[in-house]
Amino acid sequence: MGNVNAASQPPSAAVPPLLTPPPPAPPKEPAQTSGLSGGPPSEIPPTNFPDNPGTFEDLHKKCKDVFPQVFEGGKLIISKGLSSHFQISHTLSMSTFQSTGYRFGGTYVGTKMYSAQEAYPVLIGDTDASGNMNANIIHQFTERLRGKFVAQIQNSKWLATQCAVDYKGNNFTGSCTLGNIDIVNESGIAVAQYLQKVSSSLMLGAEVLYQYGNTVPGNEMAILSLAGKYSGDKWQLSANCSPAAGGIHLGFHQEVMENLEIAVEMESSLQESATTVGYQYEIPNAGMTFRGQLDTNWCVGAMLEKKLLPFPFTFALSGYANHTKAQYRFGVRSLEPPTQPQIKEYT
Repeated sequence: MGNVNAASQPPSAAVPPLLTPPPPAPPKEPAQTSGLSGGPPSEIPPTNFPDNPGTFEDLHKKCKDVFPQVFEGGKLIISKGLSSHFQISHTLSMSTFQSTGYRFGGTYVGTKMYSAQEAYPVLIGDTDASGNMNANIIHQFTERLRGKFVAQIQNSKWLATQCAVDYKGNNFTGSCTLGNIDIVNESGIAVAQYLQKVSSSLMLGAEVLYQYGNTVPGNEMAILSLAGKYSGDKWQLSANCSPAAGGIHLGFHQEVMENLEIAVEMESSLQESATTVGYQYEIPNAGMTFRGQLDTNWCVGAMLEKKLLPFPFTFALSGYANHTKAQYRFGVRSLEPPTQPQIKEYT
């Protein structure tokens, strides 16, 4: 089972800073763009709603953030701010397993402020020499309502589209997502998600996925998933399961000490099961972060990040080994672009 996802305080007259060291990129590298530091976070910020549980799709986020975001090949990213709201980027990548070449990207952050690091609307896009394009639009309409739109175009065709709305209550979050809706061919995916904070430590939620089209057995199907998260002082346990699909996803995160975190994740389906153990160790004085992981398929991954202060650059080394298939990948990157919303496909 997967998720579809594309990415307060009273408004302030201040404009967020243009360039700061950006956060890490997602584990599976999409087409990269470079954006402004004032972009939206990956989950709804609980600034004015301290009891809000966040979104359903971020149920395992704290656990997943510990694992290394392995990549392969080399990448050079040059960014330039043209104004306090607009920035462009040039990306040159070289890889054996992923796309290689040049990409041009642009990011615009609007003037509607929700905090010192949040401004809307946000427009993110990039394109390559063949005309393939990724586009993202995010807007916070009110403190409670946020909308997202993601589109991908490849070979002059719409590869994927997605439109999502998140509503944040005092102690709950409701989300609705429409993906790849095709009126002509009568196909598409609709997802409804709900997450409720039951107590200070317990959150419960549910997700309903409805898919229809000629490629779906019986032309339509619906899948129900149940989820929950229990948090302790320095640990949390999250889980979601789909009884009809025979899938289960468990995650455990523990803060061992101030600079050391560990995580364990288990994913099981009717076809296969896998468990991954990972750690993250930070050395703040040196500006370095180590991440590593090992799974039951005998795959080992590791990444080292070094902030090149006072410059807004991060140097990263990555290594990955699949001993079962004898596959080895290594990568180096000079600048990590900010996270941008991506489409997750359902399986």
